[in-house]
Amino acid sequence: MDCIFCKIIAGEIPSKKIYEDEHVYAFHDINPIAPSHALVIPKKHIRNVLEIAPEDSESLLKLHQAIGHVARELGIAEDGFRVITNTNEHGQQTVFHLHYHVIGGRQLQWNM
Repeated sequence: MDCIFCKIIAGEIPSKKIYEDEHVYAFHDINPIAPSHALVIPKKHIRNVLEIAPEDSESLLKLHQAIGHVARELGIAEDGFRVITNTNEHGQQTVFHLHYHVIGGRQLQWNM
């Protein structure tokens, strides 16, 4: 498989890890749009939210729990943060492996 996130999980591409467990990997985004910008991804390759299957429920629970852990680790939990996932072309998905952006560290705006 030629997925950059799968390669990061496998250790083939370096990343600045924030959190890891058996289901989830979280790391700093290489092109941050705010002072704190992390990516939280399932270790299982899932293309996007449209391909989540019933058997993925435990991984998704762990994924959402990891988002909270990452926000606390980055020091943005108390002031607040945004969680974003992009889906397909119009949603601006560029890496086709389910991932959540955890963004904070400043007052965020809503720009469309």
